Amino acid sequence: MPLIKTTAMFKKAYEGGFAIGAFNVNNMEIVQGITSAAAELNSPVILQCSAGARKYANSRYLVHLVRAALEVSDIPIALHLDHGPDYATCKSCIDDGFTSVMFDGSHYPFKENIEKTKEVVEYAHAHNVVVEAELGQLAGVEDDVSVDADKAHYTKPEEVEEFVSKTGVDSLAIAIGTSHGAFKFKPEQCTRNPETGVLEPPSLRFDILAEIEKKIPEFPIVLHGASSVIPKYVKIINDNGGKLDDAIGIPEDQLRKAAKSAVCKINIDSDLRLAMTAGIREHFLAHPEHFDPRQYIAPGRDYIKELVAHKIKTVLGSENSAAGIMALVNQY
Repeated sequence: MPLIKTTAMFKKAYEGGFAIGAFNVNNMEIVQGITSAAAELNSPVILQCSAGARKYANSRYLVHLVRAALEVSDIPIALHLDHGPDYATCKSCIDDGFTSVMFDGSHYPFKENIEKTKEVVEYAHAHNVVVEAELGQLAGVEDDVSVDADKAHYTKPEEVEEFVSKTGVDSLAIAIGTSHGAFKFKPEQCTRNPETGVLEPPSLRFDILAEIEKKIPEFPIVLHGASSVIPKYVKIINDNGGKLDDAIGIPEDQLRKAAKSAVCKINIDSDLRLAMTAGIREHFLAHPEHFDPRQYIAPGRDYIKELVAHKIKTVLGSENSAAGIMALVNQY
């Protein structure tokens, strides 16, 4: 089965009130964990590579790892560039066989963002590749993306129609309160649940999302920085020698609410890192005599599979949607 674009995925997701999980990949075990869970649940999946992942593993290795996954599963898989910083990076990924790229011009002034995004769109569309862009800026740190909280800003609904029309992009990442990394909020920004004692972050700005939906109806919206920093994995890490105090993520019920709206793609990276680290730390403490990487990486891969299955079933809602998407692929 070949790699596909995200077009058919997003159409079905929009119509069905679910979202496609876009999971960041850096090595073989992460690809295996994600695609194994998705295959068992008949869910489509987007495997995405950041600029940092391409530096770490080499783009060609990542492309072939993803193509290997296609040989052992029959689910729809798209290969996406996450946070492409410039035209050259986007072009390189398109030439390498990616089916989707994101150009992140959110740090540029509005008109310059349009101009630079349009340049990427023209090359991508000429090569049958789709483009995601971003309006608004998320705070936080993840790979090569680093934005101070005082420089982050919400997406302006009054800008989205002009941006989409003039650039020709296929999907739009917006800023409504999500954030990159495992430390998305400071404790003083949160309120403590009196029953559970858990710190709860401020709510996502669903009012902004609703306004954007009105401006560009039926257009696929993307949420970046949407890891929930699941307490289970944080606890395992801390119980096994780690130190992740005050790691706070996006509540999963809010993400599920977003997935039922125009949000068709939800990015998940930090949760994968936490799951793999939890498995490795737990194994090392239980088996200090082990030195074979296969022994300690395998539990990390198992936790990634567990995490992705959980996200598909309870957050994304994309379970058993693979066949419907494949039926549409040839139309796009």
